[in-house]
Amino acid sequence: MAEIINLNHARKARDKAASKADAAANRAAHGLTKAQRQAARAERERQSRLLDQSKREDRNDRDA
Repeated sequence: MAEIINLNHARKARDKAASKADAAANRAAHGLTKAQRQAARAERERQSRLLDQSKREDRNDRDA
């Protein structure tokens, strides 16, 4: 026979687990020092510039 569970307890446990996961993500995102945030931003900008430099431009002036 299946175990009887209290649905209110199950719901609260599920919500608590989701809340803990959100808190962990927020700690990871907002728990950085100013220097770490600036370094991460600089790295993202460097990657963006590198990607933009390697893109090929469309050549529509071949017929002209």
